[in-house]
Amino acid sequence: MSTQNNVASHVQQNAISVHPIAGTIGAEIRGVDLSQPISADSFTTIHQAFLDHLVIFFQDQKPLEPNHLIDVAKRFGEVDENPFAFPFKMPAIDGYPEVFNLIKEADSGSINFGGFWHADVTYRARPHKAAVLYAKEVPEYGGDTMFANQYLAFETLTSGMKDMLEGMNAVHSSAMPHGREEARFGAVSKDRAPNEKDRVIEASMANAEKLDPITHLHPVIRTHPDTGKKFLYVNRAFTERFEHMTIEESLPLLHKLWNHASRPEFTCRYRWTPDTVAIWDNRASQHYAINDYYGARRHLQRIAVHEDE
Repeated sequence: MSTQNNVASHVQQNAISVHPIAGTIGAEIRGVDLSQPISADSFTTIHQAFLDHLVIFFQDQKPLEPNHLIDVAKRFGEVDENPFAFPFKMPAIDGYPEVFNLIKEADSGSINFGGFWHADVTYRARPHKAAVLYAKEVPEYGGDTMFANQYLAFETLTSGMKDMLEGMNAVHSSAMPHGREEARFGAVSKDRAPNEKDRVIEASMANAEKLDPITHLHPVIRTHPDTGKKFLYVNRAFTERFEHMTIEESLPLLHKLWNHASRPEFTCRYRWTPDTVAIWDNRASQHYAINDYYGARRHLQRIAVHEDE
C-alpha cells in the first residue's frame, strides 16, 4: 500500500466519531464514507459501536449503489441471498436478489411493512444477525423508525420473572398469528385517519398460515454471542406460544413481555434523511416502522446478514 493510502486510512480512522441519539439505544457514526472500502481499523470502531448501541446511523452519504450496500453488509457476516420468502417477499433490485426495495407510495393508505414491534425472521433456525437499510427517498417529515433495547428488557425484569423465563423456549412461526390487523395501523397523517379497510393486510400475507408455516424453537432468554449479555427474545410478529403450552395459555405472559420490551425508556426514534444508512443488531433489538406519512412517498433499500451458525 502506498504512503498516500496509509495516510488516507489513518485520517479516516481519526475522523470517526460516535454520537448517541438516545439514552439507551442508537448512535450516529460520523466521518465514514460508505461508498469507499472501510479499513480494518475503521471497521473495528464501527462494529464496536454496533455492539454498544445496537443500531447505528450514517447520515449524508454519497448516493450508494447496490454493490456498496453489499460490501458494507459483508463486513458483518454472510449476506442472506433470499432474506424474505413468500408471503413477505418484496421486489429485489435487478441483478441483486439480496437487495430489495421497500416502497410505499404517497396514495397508499394501507398498513406498512414492519409497522409493529418485531425482530426479523425469528421463525427461522438461523434468523438475521443484522440488517442494512438505505434511505433513497423519504418524507419531509414522518416515516420515522423506532428501535428498542432488549438487553434492558431482560435486565429490568424482576428476579422471579427472570428465574421463570430462564430455560424456557418459545415457538416462532412465519404464520404470524399475533401480527395481523389487530397489531398494525393504516397510514395516518394529521389530516387523515385510517379506516377499517386500510388495516387489512394483503391477501398473500393474511393466508400465511395456509402456506406450510416455518416454525422453530428459540430460547426466551438468549445470550449474545459477541457480548455475552442476556436479552429477551420474544416478539409480537413471530412468537406464537411457549413450548409445551397452548396459545391461550401463552398469550397473557406474551402480552406482558411484548409491552415490557417496548417501554419508551428502552427506545429511540430516528428521523430519516435521504442517503442515510442504518445498521441494527437484529438479535438484541426490535424495531417499528411508523406509518404516519400518508401523502408522501418512501423508498428504502435493504439487505440482511445471517446469524452465525
